[in-house]
Amino acid sequence: MIRPFDGKIPKIADSAYISEFSYIVGDVEIGGDSSVWPGAVIRADFCTIKIGKNVHVEDNVVIHGPVDIEIGDNVIIGHSAVFHGKKIGNNVLVGMNATVLNDVEIDNRCVIAGGAVVLEGMMIPDESFVAGVPAKIKSKISANQEAWINSDVITSSYGELSKKYKRLGL
Repeated sequence: MIRPFDGKIPKIADSAYISEFSYIVGDVEIGGDSSVWPGAVIRADFCTIKIGKNVHVEDNVVIHGPVDIEIGDNVIIGHSAVFHGKKIGNNVLVGMNATVLNDVEIDNRCVIAGGAVVLEGMMIPDESFVAGVPAKIKSKISANQEAWINSDVITSSYGELSKKYKRLGL
């Protein structure tokens, strides 16, 4: 469901796949070849939310916050994650059930582990692996983690799947 709020209408690229069971409201922009899956909520009533190209917002994700949010290209936000932060760079994986609190900035080529709780105001530099409750930077990303955030892998997995769902009208 796509809804305007206070005169702001979501702008969604024609090539994006948006599940009819997601909820997108307000000053939202979603780039090409991105996808928003069932149960996801992208709510821009306090702020603007700009989502780049080839970004995949999996089932039951919530993106909302008190300040403008910018999400780069080639990003996967895993099932049931909550993003209340400020920024996600390019080629980032936010794992399932991760919680990212206010004013967090995640730079490029990072992996946020499933279940992590990233505390308010944390700044995560390029190529970081972040895990734990509360989350801490554990190391640089490994070669295995690097493969998860490779734009070709993201495109061939969720990118191709979302195109199939769009083609089938699902």
